[in-house]
Amino acid sequence: FVPIVMIIAVLTFLAWYNFGPGPEYLFQTTMTVLIIACPCALGLATPISIMVGVGKAAEYGILIRNGDALQQSGKLDTVVLDKTGTITEGKPAVSDVQTLSSLTVDELIQIAASLEMSSEHPLAEAIVNFAEQQQQTILPTKHFEAIPGHGIKGNVNDVDYAFGNQRLVDRMNFQHPLDTSAHATAGTQMYLMDQSSVLGIVTVVDPVKQDSKAAISRLHDLGLKVIMLTGDQGNTAQSVASQTGVDEVISEVLPEQKHQKIAELQQQGLLVAMVGDGINDAPALAQADVGYAIGTGTDVAIESADITLMRGSLHGVADAMVISNATLTNIKQTLLGAFIYNIIGIPIAAGVLHIFGGPLLNPVIAGAAMAMSSVTVVMNANRLRFYKPDD
Repeated sequence: FVPIVMIIAVLTFLAWYNFGPGPEYLFQTTMTVLIIACPCALGLATPISIMVGVGKAAEYGILIRNGDALQQSGKLDTVVLDKTGTITEGKPAVSDVQTLSSLTVDELIQIAASLEMSSEHPLAEAIVNFAEQQQQTILPTKHFEAIPGHGIKGNVNDVDYAFGNQRLVDRMNFQHPLDTSAHATAGTQMYLMDQSSVLGIVTVVDPVKQDSKAAISRLHDLGLKVIMLTGDQGNTAQSVASQTGVDEVISEVLPEQKHQKIAELQQQGLLVAMVGDGINDAPALAQADVGYAIGTGTDVAIESADITLMRGSLHGVADAMVISNATLTNIKQTLLGAFIYNIIGIPIAAGVLHIFGGPLLNPVIAGAAMAMSSVTVVMNANRLRFYKPDD
């Protein structure tokens, strides 16, 4: 913009120098062109709209690290959601215990809780809490080992145990203990094993957040494809998907594979948002075009994300995208207004009206017009303050 205006100013000077009635005309018109075309309005258009948009997002509990994330949110076409703590409450509870050996249900829970006492997995807390509610004594565990994406191992009462998902059962070369399809939709199955067989199954349920279905529906209304990415079993993931209206499920994904799945979607030409809350989600949040961290999640996830949703609700994702669209629209309106102002103002400043018998534009009036263009930009950006994304 600046080089073009400088060229126009030089051409104005030369035209009035060669064809004007006197030197006062060429200086007045040249200076007036430079004054009226001051790029303040164009320079203000984007940053002030983004500033107001970021402030509006903060009113709805959406903390945006930078303006790029706000602008990108309006261009996304795919949203990938973690399950636990994102679509669901992240507060799992034991719903069923089955013993497949000589162990009683109480003994099964006691051993499982003793193993999980050293684990940081969200499901571990549910099992420990259940054992405490049953007034079970937590036994000391030796040689504890966490196997990411599978489960845990440890020694309780001088017996080596393993406790984890179906992948851990397969890893230990055991047959699936029984058909648990009747329980699959009820939650996540975790298997207690010794060195020779599967001893029992603990089913843990993590209820879906009350507003997840409505929030995902809003994302669909915005034209977005919604994918659930989880390490949980396929049946459990499909159950959550059917309750919430998710378009596609990618289940049984190991923690280190999550960011690879995001990269695969990006290689298909998709602009991808990732929404998660756990340590395992951090690489995927960083990989995504825009990362959304649930504010009730881990610090690592929040640090890896571009946007933090303080309310812990998926409605924050939809709100961020709607605010982004409104901000981008506001920027375009302001830029269009600034260009129209310059398209009309610069020829008048150059003396076009005078050629057809009109007056020359006074530089003072040109300065006032330039100032008013900046005021108009600020006023238009401030309209975002009254915008309501949930209307």
